[in-house]
Amino acid sequence: MCDAYVDSYARLNPLAATEFGIGGHDDRLPDLSPEGHQARAELARGALAGMAGAEPADEAGRIAKAVFRERIGVEAEMHEAGLPAASLNMIASPAQDIRWVFDLMPTTTADDWAAIAKRLARVPEALAGYRASLLASADNGLLPAARQVRRAREQCATWSGAGSFFATLAASADSVPGVDGALRADLDAGARAAAAGYAELGAFLHNTLAPRATQQDAVGEEYYGLWSRKFTGAELDLREVYEWGWDEFALTEAELVEVADRIAPGAGPAGAAKALDADARYLVGSQAEFRAWMQELSDRALADLRGRHFDIPDELMTLECRIAPPGGGLGAYYSNPADDFSRPGTMWWSLPTGKAEIPTWREASTVYHEGVPGHHLQIGTAVATPTLNRFQRLLCFIDGHGEGWALYAERLMREFGFLDDGYLLGMLNKSLFRAARVVVDIGMHLELEIPAGTGFHEGQRWTPELGQEFLRTRVLLDSARALDEIDRYLGWPGQAPSYKVGERLWLSIRDDLRARRGSAFDLKEFHMHALRSGPAGLDTLRELLTAS
Repeated sequence: MCDAYVDSYARLNPLAATEFGIGGHDDRLPDLSPEGHQARAELARGALAGMAGAEPADEAGRIAKAVFRERIGVEAEMHEAGLPAASLNMIASPAQDIRWVFDLMPTTTADDWAAIAKRLARVPEALAGYRASLLASADNGLLPAARQVRRAREQCATWSGAGSFFATLAASADSVPGVDGALRADLDAGARAAAAGYAELGAFLHNTLAPRATQQDAVGEEYYGLWSRKFTGAELDLREVYEWGWDEFALTEAELVEVADRIAPGAGPAGAAKALDADARYLVGSQAEFRAWMQELSDRALADLRGRHFDIPDELMTLECRIAPPGGGLGAYYSNPADDFSRPGTMWWSLPTGKAEIPTWREASTVYHEGVPGHHLQIGTAVATPTLNRFQRLLCFIDGHGEGWALYAERLMREFGFLDDGYLLGMLNKSLFRAARVVVDIGMHLELEIPAGTGFHEGQRWTPELGQEFLRTRVLLDSARALDEIDRYLGWPGQAPSYKVGERLWLSIRDDLRARRGSAFDLKEFHMHALRSGPAGLDTLRELLTAS
């Protein structure tokens, strides 16, 4: 039943099929009109009804059923609330997904480029359906936030303007054997159509949607609770998590000060950061050098961790590192390998333009987060585990599980001795940043009060402006990145806290098992069992890993 759902979902959402390496759909785009969303909602409801009466044959089947019902149950609730059809933000909505999917498509043969040409030509139709859904959602009272409309409009301008992403993509086919004049003409026509589609979307956002947009960024507790369950697979006490986030922030901040004092005595974290930014050991001079640096660090981690700390199959020993095209949010992200590993797992990094030198001390832990032992090891192991069904292997990514593991993986690399003080300061700063995400994200959307004893606007209620100030002054983020982060949290409610919330659970499960098993506890065995068990919502994960 899970495998059949994957096939049906891939037909209705070719973007997800390409993202998760499910072949046969790379020349198509989804129907993003209200009718298309209705078809996906009916698929979710029908799958839930069918699964309700299914009797698992064994323990693996019981786990698969629990994971499926939790995930698709949330998906059905999201459709019922109308949220997929109203999706518009600056990082993870159809506006970005359609452009991003071309980064994932194979480009080595003429047949690959023929699929790209067909998909390019279909961009205007897909975006027309998207515009219809946004308009229908607004008519039904689901108004977009003005902040997200503005950011998406800016991205449309980047992707459709002179020297557009699509024109550059088409031109890169010139060196591929078998791409003849006719195919090249199709690619050029498709690139023009796609760029025009994004220009039309940008005009729609500016002329039609922006006048109807709301200035209210916070989604409120009801919607936030649904988004939180989507990203964590858990029923959270949001106010308890908010208070815990402040505690984590204070503990991490104290350790950050301690490590900073070892690097630059008496200078504080900002002084230590300034010293590291000027240290030639942690500097590269171009985006090309940065890509080479992250590839070398990633390759070394794969070699050093294999056998000793993790069982890493041959298929995962290739991790491609690439610089992301401009226009998206800043930072790093990972894309899955294909089902058959014909496309390797890939680490992407979106860098700010115009920087002459790029410090690496802040970023080593992120390489481990996105690569090994983070996303590449976790997601790749699931894809390579034949005892999991296709839903578990390919479609089931839960941020609390996956991002929580990746944050836990950064901590593991410290425990394994891979971080000197410079890289450790970078890791701690990222950990501080993830704790800040908990309090700022929940605080802004629920408009909570900043508690006494925090040393930051105590007693005031969170606003986007206070969120930016907090990230600039307490987490060592520059102004551009702080603004980018705030826009991300407000457009993607509940996703950012899932990192730290998930890490909390991974550490709790490990500590519980270590206490129960004593000297019989084996860390490598625990990790491999967890990885081969596949993804699960956090409530299901605890039950799965602690049952013995």
